[in-house]
Amino acid sequence: MTVKILLVLLGGVGTGMFLLEPEFMSKTDILLDIGLCLLLFFVGIDIGSNKKAFAHLKKLGFKLLLIPISAAFGSILGGMIISLVLGMNIFEGGAIGAGFGWYSLSAILIAPYSAEVSTIAFLTNVFREILAIIFIPVTAKYIGFFETIALGGATAMDTTLPIITRNTNGETAVVSFVSGLLMSIFVPILVPIFIALI
Repeated sequence: MTVKILLVLLGGVGTGMFLLEPEFMSKTDILLDIGLCLLLFFVGIDIGSNKKAFAHLKKLGFKLLLIPISAAFGSILGGMIISLVLGMNIFEGGAIGAGFGWYSLSAILIAPYSAEVSTIAFLTNVFREILAIIFIPVTAKYIGFFETIALGGATAMDTTLPIITRNTNGETAVVSFVSGLLMSIFVPILVPIFIALI
């Protein structure tokens, strides 16, 4: 599945560069919304047909919160450590790490502070999503199902959810959706906090 996704992505890049007229590009937002809605609809059908998934969610209870909190903590800490290695401000690294893979929002939130840091946040979170798509199958097979959720970050509720669902099980898919939702809520809260600390 990962190979298919990467081939489709490369096919899209090639089509955008060489085949499509600029007028068509203004309509891609609508097509992206429709495609993402269809994707989530079919993942929802898959999750909804698995009755054990919701029983598993109830059984986890508050332990469920440990997954997004741990993933958020690791992302922010990793961003801060890398910022020290690269000679950046530690809170800039925290703000970039707090994007959790949501590249469009994190870049916009950081842009008023610095265009350079905003660009780094955008690219970092884009690469996080691409690397998650590549490594989720490997992580599910050799490390564990819940760890795949942390790779996706905020995207565990949308773009990486189908890959997580395909490589784990229905119970993990429900946890993934909840974790991605919570991490998406964290982004507009935590990124401005780290920017304010700079």
